[in-house]
Amino acid sequence: MLKRLFGKQPIEVWVIKQVDSDLLHLCGRATLPAKPSRKAVLAALAESGTGYQGPVTMLAGGAVLNARLFQALVPIDELQLLPDGQARWRGRDWQLAQAPQRCWTYEGRLVARPDPLGGTGALVSAEDVSGIRRQAEQEAPRRPGEVVFRPENRTEDHPLIASRDEGAPRAPRPKPGWERRDDDG
Repeated sequence: MLKRLFGKQPIEVWVIKQVDSDLLHLCGRATLPAKPSRKAVLAALAESGTGYQGPVTMLAGGAVLNARLFQALVPIDELQLLPDGQARWRGRDWQLAQAPQRCWTYEGRLVARPDPLGGTGALVSAEDVSGIRRQAEQEAPRRPGEVVFRPENRTEDHPLIASRDEGAPRAPRPKPGWERRDDDG
């Protein structure tokens, strides 16, 4: 009761990981501490959702994360969820992609993919690894199983491996403690 009177009740927000041209990557709901005052925090959120700096307590799981990980923190009453995976925010409708917990701390770009669990029209956010895939494809052999031998792959040219043409074959060295004596035998 006293928290409500003095304005220290936590502020509920929607957490948006990334904003694309027509898509919001939505993490879910969270709370922000009303410090130094509720009015000051709401004013910071009004600065396009990026003015707030501080802890964000996620309602799903209770993780406390830094606000810099997210592109926007939107007060609960400013974003309206619509049917069919859409939301209304800032006077326009957006498609939604649910950002799973593993993406909350990811600091790269996200991409939206169809929900593998089969929700109609539902999208799920995933890490964009296209740059890594492109680099791996450039360095990979042209055909699976194809190996390209270059001069540095030849063992004869390696400085630590003796060439096979350096002399007659050597006899195997005896192991220590296994010297052959004439009386053994």
